[in-house]
Amino acid sequence: MIPKTTYVNEKDLIQACQQQERKAQKLLFDRYSAKMLGICRRYVRNQEDAEDVMIEGMYKIMSKISQYHGGGSFEGWMRRVMVNEALMFLRKAHNFKMTVEISNIEIKSQITVEDHLAAEDILKLLEKLPTGYRTVFNLYVVEGYKHREIAEILEISINTSKSQLILAKKRLRSLVQENRMPGVG
Repeated sequence: MIPKTTYVNEKDLIQACQQQERKAQKLLFDRYSAKMLGICRRYVRNQEDAEDVMIEGMYKIMSKISQYHGGGSFEGWMRRVMVNEALMFLRKAHNFKMTVEISNIEIKSQITVEDHLAAEDILKLLEKLPTGYRTVFNLYVVEGYKHREIAEILEISINTSKSQLILAKKRLRSLVQENRMPGVG
């Protein structure tokens, strides 16, 4: 039998957290909080707000960990909780329905920004985007959602989702050029 303070693998750690063992919960928090904060920071501009969102998300993870049954990656499940928590925060703070819809915009897709910049540089650029642009960009590019899914999540039209992504990419491109980021043309 494994002592309660030792968690050999993720499965043991999850089981201990499901049994509400405080040391396991602290270990889970210590192990994943920095990564989960990074996810929150991609959506929430203000550091303190992002920390609050991460804490709320970790609380939700701890209180609903019994709902995780081993299907898929645990970290992926946690990510989804964090993204949902960040989106709930943004919904309260911003009205996504007020974004302007545009259609038939063509922007040439060249080098992707995320391929050439360090994660810290990307985060700094994302912070400069308006909330709608940043949120759609994160959901589409980083999280891999489709425009239909984004439209449902944010309660906007598919065209608004598409236009926000196009405008986000355009703004990012101009920010990269303004900052003369190396390796990006």
